[in-house]
Amino acid sequence: MRGSCLCGAVVFEADEPLRQVIACHCTQCRKTSGHYWAATGVPLDRFRLIREDGLRWYQSSPTARRGFCGGCGASLFWEPEGEGRISIAAGALDGETGLTIVSHWHLDYAGDYYTPDAIPGAADILHGGCLCGANQFTLPGPMGEVWACHCTQCRKTSGHFAASFDADETDLHWQRKDLAEHRSPAGGTRGFCPTCGSSLYFRKGDEFSVEAGAIANPTSGALARHIFTAEKGDYYTLTDGLPQHSGA
Repeated sequence: MRGSCLCGAVVFEADEPLRQVIACHCTQCRKTSGHYWAATGVPLDRFRLIREDGLRWYQSSPTARRGFCGGCGASLFWEPEGEGRISIAAGALDGETGLTIVSHWHLDYAGDYYTPDAIPGAADILHGGCLCGANQFTLPGPMGEVWACHCTQCRKTSGHFAASFDADETDLHWQRKDLAEHRSPAGGTRGFCPTCGSSLYFRKGDEFSVEAGAIANPTSGALARHIFTAEKGDYYTLTDGLPQHSGA
């Protein structure tokens, strides 16, 4: 099975069978993906990089590293040291996968904006940033309404599907700033950290949105709808009862 990042600077193949998909809600996965991450996996001897000139690695813990594209910021891989295996973002796979999400991990760290039982908290100021800390910002809260986007581009960059909220870009106050940007085929610009690959924002014309996973709790936000569901991955279903739109 073949997969790639959004810009095509990283292309890979994995020989089947692939492990069923695990969704991870840990803080690291939410920071890097911008929502939460979902991954399949294979032994390293059944994984091949076809093109890797865009591949960047970030040592996210003493025992594991995360792979992302330095050109478009796509969150692609998680590789533990010395275990002979690699986890692969399900959203990076091309075409039908035949896989399904079988487990959700680290739900204690799930974002309050998509957790029905979350206790509401004050969110006058939102604190955001990337995983490595090279980017840190604040903006007025609350987060408010969050839209989940299942378009192919958002799935490629996030590794699963994206979730973001509208903001006024001039309201962002940067304490630390080291950004990379990628202009997508549809004309939007995605901002991410060039060191750890964390997704941060999306800009198109006068519209600007911040990745919900970049914000630390509490947010006072709420997932409100799903868009571009016609392009969603085959390995998950939407069962939260929220409005779904095949397009925007």
